[in-house]
Amino acid sequence: MSTSETAVKITHLNKHFEDLKVLDDVSIDIKKGEFVSVIGVSGCGKSTMLRIIGGLETPSSGEVLVYGKPVKRPSRKIGFVFQDHRLLPWLTVEQNIKLALDVKTKNANEIVEKYLQLVGLSKFIHAYPSQLSGGMAQRVAIARALANQPDILLLDEPFGALDAITRIGMQQELQKIWKVENITMILITHDISEAVFLGERVVVMSGRPGRIKDIVSVDPVCHYQRTESVFSSTRDRIYQEFFKEEEVPFSYSI
Repeated sequence: MSTSETAVKITHLNKHFEDLKVLDDVSIDIKKGEFVSVIGVSGCGKSTMLRIIGGLETPSSGEVLVYGKPVKRPSRKIGFVFQDHRLLPWLTVEQNIKLALDVKTKNANEIVEKYLQLVGLSKFIHAYPSQLSGGMAQRVAIARALANQPDILLLDEPFGALDAITRIGMQQELQKIWKVENITMILITHDISEAVFLGERVVVMSGRPGRIKDIVSVDPVCHYQRTESVFSSTRDRIYQEFFKEEEVPFSYSI
């Protein structure tokens, strides 16, 4: 799915909040159309890195380029999906998606219809968030993020609050969307299986301050069949990365 063109270039990225260093000398290139999963312990700075890519935070030093240009502020060309769907409860599904569009957008109805169809929720266009399940609400959030037709979609633990069965279904939905839309996706997750199932590469980060410990390329067969031995071996390799440090002060999903 990816091409030779670089979508995101991170060079010697550092971030600290007062005396607390969160990111330490992070460098990585992400290709256009690539799906990259980022996994690491809680507090390692992976979400901070995502927010810097999205223009929601500024680096202390280093550089982040998106298609060759420095990130200075949020852009409609960079979509964001959070763990909380953040739908406004007093607006319908249609209204929530339209709220994300530029007021000058002329074909808003067609855009809403297209992306609700993509996430399988066309029949719920007039529903309110309270009438949706958690998984359905997250699908609306993804449709809203896609409505601006972003070049890059950033996903910060979007399925973390869902039950296991719904989560697996949402992973499959996201994979389908990635293939159809062919946009660059960067996923933050604590779930190693999720990282392997979705990512073409898995970036493994150390504990705070966050550094890149390893970048694992994923065999495409892992995106179709979780029971294959290559899936288990890739997952186990990443699992073992966490135990190379003296302490692992957290628990996470395999």
